[in-house]
Amino acid sequence: MMQRLLLILALLLTAAPAFAVNPDEVLADPALEARARTLSAELRCMVCQNQSIDDSNAELAKDLRLLVRQRISDGDTDEAVLNYIVSRYGEFVLLKPRLNVKTVLLWGTPVLLVLAGGVSLLVFARRRAGRPTGSKLTAEEQARLSELLDK
Repeated sequence: MMQRLLLILALLLTAAPAFAVNPDEVLADPALEARARTLSAELRCMVCQNQSIDDSNAELAKDLRLLVRQRISDGDTDEAVLNYIVSRYGEFVLLKPRLNVKTVLLWGTPVLLVLAGGVSLLVFARRRAGRPTGSKLTAEEQARLSELLDK
């Protein structure tokens, strides 16, 4: 009984993303629909933020899906559709951001900071290695040390 329940639950959950695109949104031309689905999978739902608009049931995601399909139907290329949506919502709408100066700085800065910290630690350690760590012994301490070593 438990296995059947788990199987039914698993089957329902695997179909959950399929419910996001409503039948009234689907384009009549299968080639255009395939392009729309591909582009929708690349765009982030601004409400859910961790789902593509293809998987999301949010109203904004539906609006974006319709916008993508409208632009494709109007004859825009995939790149033109993405550029149009990015111009309206910013680079954050892309699930895989484009490589440009901002993204290189965003991803490269932590690496540079770790390298700078490592170099700083190395320089600090090397400078400190040559310095004596204590004060000189007093005459009394030197005499006591000599007495202990002679035994």
